[in-house]
Amino acid sequence: MALLHAMARTRRRSVALVATFDHGTGAAAEAAAGLVAREAARLGFAVVQGRTAAPSTNEAGWRAERWEFLTSVARDVGGVIVTAHTRDDHIETVLMRVLRLAGARGLAALYAASAITRPLLPFSRDEVGRYAAGAGARWMEDPTNESRAFLRNRVRRDLLPALREVRPAIDYELDDIARRAAAVRSDVERYAEHIASRRADSDALTVDAARLTRHSRAELSLLWPAIASRIGVAMDWRGTERASAFTMQGVVGARMPLSGGWEIARERDRFELRRAKRSPGQQSRLPLAPGARWDAWRFEPAAVAQEGADAWVAQLPLGATLSIRGWRPGDRMRSGGGAGVRRRVKRFLSDARVNGTNRGLWPVVLADDEIVWIPGVRRSDAAAVRPGRPGVLYRCELDRR
Repeated sequence: MALLHAMARTRRRSVALVATFDHGTGAAAEAAAGLVAREAARLGFAVVQGRTAAPSTNEAGWRAERWEFLTSVARDVGGVIVTAHTRDDHIETVLMRVLRLAGARGLAALYAASAITRPLLPFSRDEVGRYAAGAGARWMEDPTNESRAFLRNRVRRDLLPALREVRPAIDYELDDIARRAAAVRSDVERYAEHIASRRADSDALTVDAARLTRHSRAELSLLWPAIASRIGVAMDWRGTERASAFTMQGVVGARMPLSGGWEIARERDRFELRRAKRSPGQQSRLPLAPGARWDAWRFEPAAVAQEGADAWVAQLPLGATLSIRGWRPGDRMRSGGGAGVRRRVKRFLSDARVNGTNRGLWPVVLADDEIVWIPGVRRSDAAAVRPGRPGVLYRCELDRR
C-alpha cells in the first residue's frame, strides 16, 4: 500500500495496472485483496484481481502461485513487475539462504539481476511504514506474520534479533555478502553466456566439453546453475552437485537426469542440456528375443560359453517367460541358489560402481516375475552359465558411443 501511494504521487503515468492476489487462505487474505482493489480504484488505477484455484498450505506454494499470476499479468500488458520489497526483506532472505548453505547464486538474493523492479529496497520496513502512515495509506497486517510455523517469521522475530544482540553489524555483513555474491553471479552468468550456445533446432544448450572439464568441482557448482538458467531451468543444490560430479567423470554417452524432465548428456566434444528422452525404465516390460534393444543395451543369442563367463552373458531358464524392464527402487535378486538371500538390485549396482546417474536407466532381465540377471553386473543362480544345463544363452552388449 505504501508503494501504491508512492507510485500515485510520483510515477502515475508509468502504472499500467495494479495486480492483487488472494491466496485463498481465509477471510483475512480475501479482505486484504479487496482493500487493495478498492484503494487502487479510488486512486484512479485499473485493477486486476487473481485468486488461487487450489489453496496451498506453505510459503513456497503461495509464492509460486503469486508469481505465476503476476508474471502472466505483466506479460499480458507488456509491463514489468514492481514490488515493495524492503531492505529487511532482503536481509531476511540472505540469512535464510545462508542457513540453507546456498552458493553465490542464491546468496545474491534480491541484488541478483532481475526483470523485477524493487524501488523500496534501499529502505527499511520501519521507514516504509512511516511513509505509508504519512501518506494516509490504509493497510491490513497479515495475521500469518505472527505465526512461528513459518521459517521467515522465526528468522524475523527470533533469530535476527538474537544475532543483532551479539553481533550488531550482522545486517551490514549480510548485505555485504549479498553484494559480493551478486558480483560473482554476474561474472559467472557472463561466462556461461560465452561458453554455452543454444541449438537452432531445439531449446537445448550445448557447452564445449574441453572448456567445461578444465574447471574444478567448486567452479562447476557455480557454472551449471548459470548455464541452466539460460533456458529457464532451475537447479537445486543436489542437482548442482550431481552435475559437477558428472562433468568430471567424463564418460562419453552417459546421461544425467535433472528435475523437471531435463537431462545433461555427455557427447564426444560437448555437453548437452536438453529435454530428457523417455527412459526405457518408464515403459512396460519388453519381451526378451534375439535383437531386442533396451535403450543402449542390445541382447543377442550367445555361442557356447564357458562356465563362469562374465556377467554380460547369461544362461536363462527354458520354459520361463523372459522379459526386460528398467530397474526400480526396491527390486531384489537372489544372490545364491533357490534359497539364497534376496539382495537389493541397487546394492549390486553400487558394488559394480554404477552411479546414480546411470542406475535409473539400467535394465534387469526377468524369468517369469523373478529378476535373474542384471546385465554386466550380476546373475542369480538361475541365470549362471553351466555347460550341460538346459537353458538359452544370451549376450548383452552396451553401446557406449
